[in-house]
Amino acid sequence: MKTKRSKLLLISGIIGITYMAYLLYYFSNVLFGATTAETAEAAGAAIAVTLVTPHIICVVLAVVFNWLGFALNKRGFALTGAILYSVAGAIFIPYIMFVIPSIVLSFIGFAKLKKIIEINDQKLTEAY
Repeated sequence: MKTKRSKLLLISGIIGITYMAYLLYYFSNVLFGATTAETAEAAGAAIAVTLVTPHIICVVLAVVFNWLGFALNKRGFALTGAILYSVAGAIFIPYIMFVIPSIVLSFIGFAKLKKIIEINDQKLTEAY
């Protein structure tokens, strides 16, 4: 028997993992990529990475919880992921535009997950 899953959480997870990969790639290059950078450039890069690190941590955690909510059909994980996306946006306002789609899709996916769980339970009871 095939279990129904939330398409909205899937899309949110794909967007989230893409954005997370971008963040990790970009800021690792900023921090470690400039080997011939001057002292002022290196200090600026370190400050930039330090300012964005809480945002990156929240996005990584949000992606993990988003995928757990999708894979396990657990509303608590989906809600935690949505809240962490919101916190990530609030922590670093200049990058909020990148997490708004994940925020919206995660909250809607969380709301619709209740019906998906009921449908799956109904299929399970009909199978037995």
